[in-house]
Formats: sequence, C-alpha cells, structure tokens
Amino acid sequence: MARVELNMELNRVEGDLTINVSIEHGVIVDAKTVGTLYRGFEQILVGRSPRDAMVITPRVCGICGTAHLYAAALALEQAWRLPVPPNATRIRNLCLMAEGIQNDLRQTFLFFAPDFCHSRYADNPLFDDLMANFEPFKGAIHRQTLSITRRVLEIVALFGGQWPHSSYMLPGGVVTPQDVRRVLACRAVLDEVVTWFEQYMLGAPLDEWLDLASADELFAWLERPGPAAAALGLMTRFARSLQLHRQGAGTPHLLSYGAWCDPERWGPSYEAYLAPGGFYDGDSGEIRPLDQNRIAEHVRHSWFRRYPGGLHPFEGETVPDYQPGTDRYTWAKAPRYDGKVVQTGPLAELFIAGDALIRDLYKNEGGSAWLRQFARVRRAALEMVQARQMLDELAANLDGPHYLHPPPEAEVDGQGYGLVMAARGALGHWVRIRNGVIEKYQIVTPTAWNASPRDSAGEMGHWERSLIGLRVQDPEDPIEVGHLIRSHDPCLVCTVHFLEHGRRQSFGP
Repeated sequence: MARVELNMELNRVEGDLTINVSIEHGVIVDAKTVGTLYRGFEQILVGRSPRDAMVITPRVCGICGTAHLYAAALALEQAWRLPVPPNATRIRNLCLMAEGIQNDLRQTFLFFAPDFCHSRYADNPLFDDLMANFEPFKGAIHRQTLSITRRVLEIVALFGGQWPHSSYMLPGGVVTPQDVRRVLACRAVLDEVVTWFEQYMLGAPLDEWLDLASADELFAWLERPGPAAAALGLMTRFARSLQLHRQGAGTPHLLSYGAWCDPERWGPSYEAYLAPGGFYDGDSGEIRPLDQNRIAEHVRHSWFRRYPGGLHPFEGETVPDYQPGTDRYTWAKAPRYDGKVVQTGPLAELFIAGDALIRDLYKNEGGSAWLRQFARVRRAALEMVQARQMLDELAANLDGPHYLHPPPEAEVDGQGYGLVMAARGALGHWVRIRNGVIEKYQIVTPTAWNASPRDSAGEMGHWERSLIGLRVQDPEDPIEVGHLIRSHDPCLVCTVHFLEHGRRQSFGP
C-alpha cells in the first residue's frame, strides 16, 4: 500500500488544531500536531495593570474560564505574598469543581461516546443500545447530559454572576460572599447532579463506585445488573471491545500540579493542595514532588522567534515568527518537565494523587485511550464528593471573610505563578510585574503539554507519540484516530475533518 498523508483539522474553542499523519501498510508511522491559530493573549497583557488579568485571562478559553481566572489570581497573590481567607478558597474550589464536572460529563457523553454510533459498528450487538443512549441530540444520555451540565454551571453563576468568562476572583479572595441562600441553592443543584449520575451513569451509589480499588473489583462490579445497564458500563464494554485499552499510550510520564487548594493551609508558600501533585517518572516508576523550576518551553519547531533549548516561563518569550515551508510547523510551544515529554489530565491527576483503582488499572494495562476516558468519569465523581465537602465547610463558617483587602504597600513589583488542575490537566500562569504593570505573562495550558510539537532534541509530543503504531482500517474514514484524539479531550466542542489530496470529508456520526 502506498504511503498515505492525512491532514486532520480539529476546530477548537481555544484555537484550531490540525494533526498530520503518515500511514504505511495501514499503520501510522509519523505524526505532527499543528496549532494553526495564533492568539497572543500573553502580548495583550504586557503593559497592563496586573488586575486586568482577572478580566482578560478567563477569555483564553470558553470552557475553562474558571480555571484560568483561578490561576491568574494565584499568580498575583504569590507575587504580592497575600493571604487568602479559607472561605474564598472554598468558593473558588467549588466553582472549579462545577466547571470540571460539566466538562468531564460533556466530553465523555457528548463528544467521545457518540463516535461509537458510527455506521461501521452497525453490526455490533451493542449498536442499538449505543444509538439509544449516545446518538447526538437523540440518544437519552446525550440529551440528559446537555440538561444536567447546564444545571451544574448554576453553581458558578451563583458566585460569579455568569459562565463562561466570569471575573469574580481577585487577589485576596472573591467578590461574592457565602450566605445561606447560596449554599442551599448550590446544595440543591449538586444533589440533583449526584442523583442523576448515580442513576444513569453508574447504576449504583456514588460511594460504592468510589470504593472500588482494583481492576478485579471494577470488572466484577460492571457485571452487576445496575452498572452493566448504565452509561459507564455500556461505554466501557464497547470501548474495550475495540481494544481502546491497548491503544494510544503515548509517553509514560505523568504530570499533575495538585488539585484544589487547601482552604485551611493556603498562603505562603502556596503549595498545599487537597489532592497532591507531582511528576511520575515512567522510566523509574517513582512519583517525585513537583518542582515548577523544572518546566521549560521549547520553540525549535514552532512559529516563534528562536531561542536555544528550552526556557522557563519566567524567562520565556512569545514573539511570533511565522515561517511556513520549513521544519517549523505550529503555533504551539513544546513544554517539557525536566526535559521529558509528559501527559496531563484526569488520568495523571488521579494516578499521582493516589487513586487506588486508577493506579491498579494503569499498572495492569498501562495508559490508553480507554483509561484516559474512564478516568474522567472517575474524577467527576470525586469532584462531586469534594464539592459537597466545600459546601459543608461554607455552611459551618458562614461568618468567615470572603476577601482580605491587600494593603497599598502589598501591591508591589515582583513575580509569581499560579498552578491549578483544569478540566484537561495542568494549567499554569506565570507573571512578572515591574513599575506597577505586567512586564511578562506566560500561560502553559494542558493542551500545550499534550499536543506539543517536537522539542529542541526532536522528541515528539505526547499526542504525536500516541498515534505512532495505530492501525487504521480505512484511510478515507480513519475513525480510530478520532477515538484516540477525543480521549485526550482536545476541546469540548471539536469537529474533526479529514483532508486528502485536496478533498475534505466530514468525520463523525
């Protein structure tokens, strides 16, 4: 079979992405991820008042605005060494959890599972059930997910006034205080979401699902009538029948910044998280404490002004230098941790934080497209539990402050960084302030880690690695690539197209 070149365009909320692959004898032998849109948020912020970041950075993404706002607030608080009242951190965490729940559910059941309704699978005995549940805008789970995820975002609106692009966080706290009405309204929303999740996603109580601690326990549990008939059971059976638990491993290295700041311990030195972060070295099998100083961004194969090797975000620059027709092929940089290609997301977050089930599955089968997707459903349940805990703590501390006004002398020149786990993984903001204005601002998104191009040493990014060796049954309809890329959650609302020999094909059911 002749070598086939495919260009797959992913239209993304935060930008456009193309994936170029080369196929020989039905197997992908080369891959490049191409960020096709330059936006320049870091340049927009230079020269502005530091507080402008509270308005501008939530607009980096239409899906993860809360996460960007959180990271920006943390970066300024660290630069100015500000304390944060526990209730402010609880409110921030609660809203971040609500945003995460909506993303994990929508991505799983609106954008990953619907690909199982492809006509190629029409002869599969599960196909009628897949269509009944996941067919876009017709399947029961698809329609219910649309409804319930709109509901969960009301939690963000209760404190932020709107979603997306809220600006209710600021250095020193949040603008809206906790009160009985808001706490009760949030609890009502959360209870409704949990009830729906238990009935339709799990077919079992939430606590029972989270008590599963091994692969053997999971697969025995999925054979029970309730879980077997629920959406997670159906998705798992079909995904594994496609061998998605053996595909798309990519890099063995995992990165998590730590999830949810600890309300009672947050402040200088800004390192206390409810779920610990770190770096998992896939070569040695060790989890090491996170050291943000080990982060560096490379631009050797990116359309930016060159600099040697990789630079830490405090030292990095983002100067466009578009040169098509060379070996530089993307607007995305190539972040590396300690020189290594890493992946981030729910799988990395839960593995590093010590989730027993995810660790056992990873130990038995390694990383895969299925495990990445499965981890999102697992994390959504954990977010529900943690959100309930934040509400309980707010209810017990209704009189606590939600904002501590910084003294005038506190807002001085300096630098700081804010690290959070967004819906897609590790998100970091780095800011340097000089003469009262932003001198430098760098953002490293989760997709930058996962979808990075080759670095200065020529090492492929995680997505590129994960595609190598994937067998494609029909190059004119490579649905296998769709399964793998969607498992990374490249964007909540993405449409994949395939271009070959100047001809474009729509992809998806």
